[in-house]
Amino acid sequence: MTRRAYLYFILTFLLGIVVGGAAVLFYAWNTGHWHRQFNRQHLVRHLTRELGLNDAQVQQLNQIMDDTAKKMADLRKQMDPGFDAARKESQDRVRQILTPEQLNKFNEMVRRFEERRRRRGSPPE
Repeated sequence: MTRRAYLYFILTFLLGIVVGGAAVLFYAWNTGHWHRQFNRQHLVRHLTRELGLNDAQVQQLNQIMDDTAKKMADLRKQMDPGFDAARKESQDRVRQILTPEQLNKFNEMVRRFEERRRRRGSPPE
């Protein structure tokens, strides 16, 4: 083979890597696979290692995190009905401007969105 053929082969291979990597990045980002959820144990291990926490401090940190999780859950219970009402009002307003065909598609989109929300459950505490 000539040098030109080798060069084309290498360029094609590199282009394939770039396009493939971009496709994986696009897919993972848009499907939420790269949005990690909160991992409490990971945070405690990280803070313990980085700050050199002793056992008493780790216990206090865990208590702080327990207290915060309870407060966040209480706030979420108070706020969720308001967010749900605002979301429903917005959806109802959008439905008013749609044609019957668009309305069917929109209702299906909303159904899928709500299904994903239920699967994910409540936000991390």
